[in-house]
Amino acid sequence: MQFIDLAAQQAVLRERIDAAIAGVLDHGKYIMGPEVTELEAELAAFCAAPQVVSCASGTDALVMAMMAFGVGPGDAVFVPSFTFASTAESVALLGATPVFIDVEAATFNVDAGHLARAIAEPPAGLRPVGVVPVDLFGQPADYEAISAVAEPAGLWVLADAAQSFGATRNGRSVGTLAPITTTSFFPAKPLGCYGDGGAVFAISEEHAALLRSIRVHGSGSHKYDNARIGINGRLDTVQAAILRVKLSVFADELVARQRVADRYAEGLGDVVDVPRLGEGCTSAWAQYTLRLTDRDGVAEALGSEGVPTAVYYPRPLHQQTAYRDFPSAVGGLPVSEQLAGEVLSLPMHPYLSEADQDAVVDAIRRAVGA
Repeated sequence: MQFIDLAAQQAVLRERIDAAIAGVLDHGKYIMGPEVTELEAELAAFCAAPQVVSCASGTDALVMAMMAFGVGPGDAVFVPSFTFASTAESVALLGATPVFIDVEAATFNVDAGHLARAIAEPPAGLRPVGVVPVDLFGQPADYEAISAVAEPAGLWVLADAAQSFGATRNGRSVGTLAPITTTSFFPAKPLGCYGDGGAVFAISEEHAALLRSIRVHGSGSHKYDNARIGINGRLDTVQAAILRVKLSVFADELVARQRVADRYAEGLGDVVDVPRLGEGCTSAWAQYTLRLTDRDGVAEALGSEGVPTAVYYPRPLHQQTAYRDFPSAVGGLPVSEQLAGEVLSLPMHPYLSEADQDAVVDAIRRAVGA
């Protein structure tokens, strides 16, 4: 049993992926080849985003987006502590200061109430400019509540959708829930390539034009006219070709992920704290994550039965070596600290067989004495 079974997906798509890669080898345009612009158009059509700019990784997507917002020294950007490091890392790389805020226990996403308190009492000497909600484990954050707090204070909202591309909130797709949205195509993501990759979704043409320039060293009217500081953030043509094949079956895979999530909820909902979707939300189910008071004991019991699990994340960012000197918002981060000791993610992918899933469910029920 695999935690995420990329081989099963590849077995279904291998011939088409081989042909797509061969097509790139045939035309030889390995950087910014035609598959890149074709992928961008197909991603835009999938989620109804006005503008899509592909890039080399989810982290590059965040850095590019913040550069488009003009983030720099003296700026404070509010980010959740219970997430992967790249969200805060992108802020720090630009010389700004990540300010950690707490999340909701039920959704794992940014707590708009704590954000409001953070905006009202920012760290001394810093200028609050924006907030980066993270759609943790695949469910979109409450962008209506977050925007209602951020926008009156003059803060921009940047959606970190590294785990949620393909999800929706109140009938709107991820990619359209904030002025700029970023995602990752890391292989283990719901839509992943066979290396690193990412994309930025923008509502305005102005932001998209900035992003395209930043992606290629700040290029201006031609290759040697550098209009601004940028990065080398291009998506490889081979990865774009692979993603086009995977995107063609992505809608069906999202249905399969939801089916797996529903069966987990049915089999475990009476004995453990299973994830629940907010009203009006669908999830891409990047992870299926339980909350358990004896997380480590259950993980050990499952491992002894050959059931793989993972902990996302065992330590919140504000407690990690690289980030512990950055400020946390007023009131502390008790929910992030509690979740770090309780969360356990189960095998989740579109090709998980019912037999394997039943084995996971039965092992958990035994582990908790149900």
